[in-house]
Amino acid sequence: MNYTYADLAKMIDHSLLNPTMTVGDLESGCKLALAYDVASVCILPYYLKRCAAMLKGSTVMASTTIGFPHGGHTTAIKAAEAKQAIADGGQELDMVVNISQVLSGAWDYVRQDIAAVTEVAHDAGAKVKVIFENCYLREQHKIRLCQICGELNADWVKTSTGYGTGGATLEDLTLMRKHAPAHVQVKAAGGVRDLAQAGLHAEGIAGVAAGEHHRAAERMP
Repeated sequence: MNYTYADLAKMIDHSLLNPTMTVGDLESGCKLALAYDVASVCILPYYLKRCAAMLKGSTVMASTTIGFPHGGHTTAIKAAEAKQAIADGGQELDMVVNISQVLSGAWDYVRQDIAAVTEVAHDAGAKVKVIFENCYLREQHKIRLCQICGELNADWVKTSTGYGTGGATLEDLTLMRKHAPAHVQVKAAGGVRDLAQAGLHAEGIAGVAAGEHHRAAERMP
């Protein structure tokens, strides 16, 4: 299928999460997202309030991270982060699962952890993306996470943080789309630099997180 950038814009989350980004970088990143009319800006939590103010009145959503990037925060801290993000104008929250507990098979803990953030977000009318960090997981972990996220009505499941040892793969995207119920969308993240890497040719993939979407646009015919 042939895509125009306009077709893809509302499938892209503009990532502004590199810890070396200055205030100037964050400001220009928000302006870039507005110029390209992408789906959202996912920004460092401390700058979310300013980001939300900049995006107000546009169709670009303000978002930030929860338990990022390793997922090891306690559930209480993740819930507190979610409440602060909502107060700061966050419309979408990208939470990282507790990878240690996933690998330990502590599924009750994992479920409660995801539920705590999802409940805070949904009670406020916000949405949640649940990041698996697939590079550390086996297939059975990814499948079980898709099932849990479906049961908890998460809005998206997402492949990666972009800060692990690997990013999105077509194989993972296909697996996640197969095992996540229809009401849960799938997003690619981590190392996405063009449409092929994004896996957008895979049926049912809802979008990508990328920090250089404008360069991908410039390479499009």
